[in-house]
Amino acid sequence: MKNKTIAILENRAGEQLADLVRKYGGTPFSAPALAEVPDIDPILIAELIASWQLASPDVFIFQTGVGVKALFATTDNLGLTEQLLQILASSLVVVRGVKPSSALRAHHVRIDITAGDPYTTAEVLSGLANTPLAGKHVVVQRYGDTNVELNDAIKARGALLTEISTYRWRLPSDTQPLLSLMDKLDQGEIDVVCFTSASQVHNLFAVAAQQQREGALQASLHKTLVASIGPVCSAALRQFSIRVDIEPQPPKLGPFIQAINARLA
Repeated sequence: MKNKTIAILENRAGEQLADLVRKYGGTPFSAPALAEVPDIDPILIAELIASWQLASPDVFIFQTGVGVKALFATTDNLGLTEQLLQILASSLVVVRGVKPSSALRAHHVRIDITAGDPYTTAEVLSGLANTPLAGKHVVVQRYGDTNVELNDAIKARGALLTEISTYRWRLPSDTQPLLSLMDKLDQGEIDVVCFTSASQVHNLFAVAAQQQREGALQASLHKTLVASIGPVCSAALRQFSIRVDIEPQPPKLGPFIQAINARLA
């Protein structure tokens, strides 16, 4: 990675990723493609908990650590955390990966099903394969976007679905770094572009569409290395006909940077 320029579209863990790039001798170029906006309604949460105390949901599915933390921060402020813990204790608790697991264990929540590596929707559904869902009430903690694939699969099995919104993703208010990234790609000054979520892909191309630069962006990405954190992100890139050159196993930041460094070596 020495003397190579690595474009980073990550926001939340952007500096951590940049530090890893520097560790391997690379130069990070930051162009955040996501802004994380709180999107949790305390009144709705209070109403849901009141209703759940009368009839506990059968299954809870937690998809992100930041979403779990936001939910418990809200119930802490409402004085309803103990009630939520009692409800969770009587329900089947399913988690998508390591981060929601850690956030739940911090509150001593029992975890019944953990999705396997690489922690995608497919692994969540596989974990639920032997759980009857017809007529059951399933609560899904949403991440930045609605997980349409997960929700549709749950409803197709006859379950009643409730989605909890805790935060949402949108374009950053300042999109100039993304425009600068496109300029640098056009000029051949970027060696690797790192995508760590599907929403980054969609937002980058949304900004390109606003500037009528989609074709130029596709052409530039075909001339550089494209690194994707995992299968969901790779699928989003392929929607835009972008070739994925690097995808780590497992889909985590450490192996991600190691895979990039190995490819450049």
